[in-house]
Amino acid sequence: MEQFLYAFLVGGAICVIGQLLMDVGKLTPAHTTVTLVVAGAVLGGLGLYEPLIEFAGAGASVPISSFGNSLVKGALSEAERTGIVGVLTGIFEVTSAGISAAIIFGFMAALIFKPKG
Repeated sequence: MEQFLYAFLVGGAICVIGQLLMDVGKLTPAHTTVTLVVAGAVLGGLGLYEPLIEFAGAGASVPISSFGNSLVKGALSEAERTGIVGVLTGIFEVTSAGISAAIIFGFMAALIFKPKG
């Protein structure tokens, strides 16, 4: 039961940070998203994001900051294995399923709901 509480608190804190960036920092949603991805990447590069995922579970692995962590994690693991070229291939290898799903489901939603703009 306390695992759900930790997930709620950590995920909620990440969302509050994002909302504060938009409300107080006057950042656009795109700038806020990029800031959270970069923050996740920096924390992942410093080895601080994985312990957060172990502590909070989905509260840390579902928000957009986890995407930055995944990018760094893939780049570092592939760089260890294949060298400098592995940095680029590792990024795409780890995140390709999520990116593909976002494109496919976004396209399907556009077909169903007829967006304007």
